[in-house]
Amino acid sequence: MCGTCGCSDGAVKLTDPATGKEEALRSHHHHHGHDHHHHHDHDHDHETVVLEQAVLAKNDRLAERNRGWFAARGILALNLVSAPGAGKTTLLERTIAELNGAVPISVLEGDQATLNDAERIRAAGAPVVQINTGTACHLEADMVARGVETLDPPAGSVVLIENVGNLVCPALFDLGERAKVAVLSVTEGDDKPLKYPHMFDASSLMILNKIDLLPYVDFDVDACIERARTVNPDIAMLRLSAKSGEGLDGWLDWLRAQAA
Repeated sequence: MCGTCGCSDGAVKLTDPATGKEEALRSHHHHHGHDHHHHHDHDHDHETVVLEQAVLAKNDRLAERNRGWFAARGILALNLVSAPGAGKTTLLERTIAELNGAVPISVLEGDQATLNDAERIRAAGAPVVQINTGTACHLEADMVARGVETLDPPAGSVVLIENVGNLVCPALFDLGERAKVAVLSVTEGDDKPLKYPHMFDASSLMILNKIDLLPYVDFDVDACIERARTVNPDIAMLRLSAKSGEGLDGWLDWLRAQAA
């Protein structure tokens, strides 16, 4: 059980879809040593908090190491976060298709169970490594370090990290990225920024995706943007449809500017 977010820590697996090679990254890594002493509840709560702080502190140290590694190679690393189904993978597919060649892109694909998204990224033409987190609902810095080792991105390239679909826990775990990009689709509630303030506060850019569906859904774009700005006055905003391509140039320009 990971105290930080209540997800349990199962086995984490790294797969290189190009070779089919699999590697276990860790299994049950917290080793709580379930002893049989009966703690009082408040002791247990205190223990959980101390454990959480230790997990996050360790993660942040590794994230800084990742950040230094990326910086030394002039690599732009971005952490894409969203609820499940907001369109992160489709956005990546489009981005790879539009930029491939001009900007070398590789992808770290985080998911709980399947290799589906990694296969989609690979078909789009980018090198990709899949990290399956098992029951955990977020990537952590050590997973990224190992994933990047396998990915071996060239100097001056872009590494796009697609986090596990979840707007809560990935906000807590720094991966060493330059920025978090929150993808929100118009099929979700326009109050998402207020419901998940930590994530929108931690993100440098909010992408409002699936704008091609605006005529068919009850979504107030202006209210959503205003709510995001309430949480984070500095957040940049883009509206696009990864599917139709409308507004995609704004994202590609932002990406090029960050990479430069």
